Amino acid sequence: MKNFKIPHVFIFLSAIILFSSALTYIIPSGKFERTTRMMNHVEQILVVPGSYEEIPKHFSLKGVILGDEVKGKSTPVSLLGLFSSIPKGLNSAAALIFFVFIIGAVLALIQHTGTINVFINMMLHKFGDSPMLLSFILFVFIASAGTFMGMGAEFIPLIPIFLMISKRLGYDRLFGLGVLTIATGVGWSTAITNPFTVQIAQRIAELPIGSGIGLRIIFFLVCAFLGFSFLVIYGKKVKKDRSRSVMPDDPFVIEGDTSLDENDKPTGKHIGIALSAIVLFALILFAVQTMGWGLIEMTGGFFAVGVCTILISGMSGDEAMKSFIKGLEMMLVPALIVGFARGIQVVLEEGMIIDTILYQAAAMLEGKHPILSAQGMYAFQTMLNFFIPSASGQAMVSMPLMVPLSDLLGISRQTAVLIFISGDGFSNLVVPTNGVLMASLAIAGVPFEKWFRFIWPLFLMLTIVAGIFITAALFINY
Repeated sequence: MKNFKIPHVFIFLSAIILFSSALTYIIPSGKFERTTRMMNHVEQILVVPGSYEEIPKHFSLKGVILGDEVKGKSTPVSLLGLFSSIPKGLNSAAALIFFVFIIGAVLALIQHTGTINVFINMMLHKFGDSPMLLSFILFVFIASAGTFMGMGAEFIPLIPIFLMISKRLGYDRLFGLGVLTIATGVGWSTAITNPFTVQIAQRIAELPIGSGIGLRIIFFLVCAFLGFSFLVIYGKKVKKDRSRSVMPDDPFVIEGDTSLDENDKPTGKHIGIALSAIVLFALILFAVQTMGWGLIEMTGGFFAVGVCTILISGMSGDEAMKSFIKGLEMMLVPALIVGFARGIQVVLEEGMIIDTILYQAAAMLEGKHPILSAQGMYAFQTMLNFFIPSASGQAMVSMPLMVPLSDLLGISRQTAVLIFISGDGFSNLVVPTNGVLMASLAIAGVPFEKWFRFIWPLFLMLTIVAGIFITAALFINY
């Protein structure tokens, strides 16, 4: 197992797409009826409980090769559909892909000015004797942003900065990525007020928005403590003996990272670039929370950061464009990974088997003891995140079924919401269909198998803790 190596990420994701295509020939096709409703001026698409209908499959030679649509029947994914799932995935993930491209290009512009290196140097001099204090401050900030505001993909631009900090503090690549990714995962999964998970789920469950917050605060504190403790133990181990790193042979070279003289001070241009980037970043996050901005608007905001950087730095047009293009080139693989990962969902949707998986899982849970049913619901939500790696998408699909099911099983709706946020959240740390995770790993230069080897003990611990909290919720009639 120690020498196990997953193939190149594109081969790995392509294999999952192939496997998912094969499932469309084996798993019966079916669908639920959907209905729409307006909630806070946003149209929501909801599953209608009890409306599942199995759809007969149509098999033909043409269908296997090119696809053969027949009214009233489903067609398993064809050979053409298998190959076209990747461009379809790229198309459906276009907003996230372009977001990844632009943040890479903008970071390259800022990096070219030397601003990042100068301020990292200052920060490390201030916290040089307390590296874990600096890591703790960063961890708490990121985790809090995730649990209160649902921030996750917004932090992708910070990955190179966290890697530089980790390197300068004497840790490895995984520690730097872990501070950001584990904090984001813990914050997202505990969802004290996360508008993209708990608030959507509570609306569907017809619960007061923000209700049940006390238990979720305790849940967040426990999981954050576990997550940071895991990092502390790993970081100390690596700093003491680099051979104990999950990536012991990694030279840990970071593009654009240069050694600085401790007397280097930020110039007026550095300060201007940093202030403009911070202010615009804050405005972008504010707009996301209050004005409903999505990835497209965020991308435009980061584009504005790049323009301000060029103007303040005084770079020539040619110099700016060379740096901009260099950043785009660095993001090519991460951006394409997002599309490949989305291709898996495309195959499952076209084969019409996601609703069947949902229906069968719900049927298996009926008639079981509440504790067993609750844990089964949690396991199902975790599995569903592999097929639908979108929190709000999962809520729209599973919560309309989980709500009446929880009523039948004697499980409170608030507990069903807790099950949903936990099942959706923690699995984001390990599922390869999560485009944000795979893009983050590619940006950080961490192979998926190395990341999995690093994160699985923490994932197991957090999964157990979530199961304990779900059981406790049953006993206190949460």
